[in-house]
Amino acid sequence: MPIDKEILANRQAFHEFHILDRYEAGAVLVGTEVKSIMAGRIQLKDSYVSVKDGEVWLLNAHISPYSHGNRQNHEPLRSRKLLLHRKEIEKLERETTIKGMTLVVTSIYWKNGRIKFEIGVAKGKKLYDKRETEMRKTIDRETRQQLKEKAR
Repeated sequence: MPIDKEILANRQAFHEFHILDRYEAGAVLVGTEVKSIMAGRIQLKDSYVSVKDGEVWLLNAHISPYSHGNRQNHEPLRSRKLLLHRKEIEKLERETTIKGMTLVVTSIYWKNGRIKFEIGVAKGKKLYDKRETEMRKTIDRETRQQLKEKAR
């Protein structure tokens, strides 16, 4: 899937969860929301994705009001509908209810002139998993530095 331009990557999602599967979704957005997202004024800190009545919703994502918007500017914390195929929605619903997984937005990007949301099926990390990941990153960084030193 060729991505034109990445708008936002949710790094905290990768720190808090094991991402097992990813899906691409469109979203039903208002014009001022699109302009704010283009300017990078979206925050996914406490956001999550939920499946209700056969529809997928993005909840608690904060899209700042557009600076040049008039009185028809959007509500910053409103629920936004995500667009997926029926089979994908059914699969997501099964995974969240039966297996106890969560759905989080991992990144937002441009694709063919449209804003796309990448949804990750996630399993929460325990504290020791987070420590292990952090330790592995540190070791990788140190080995890269040592290899760089030897190359000089």
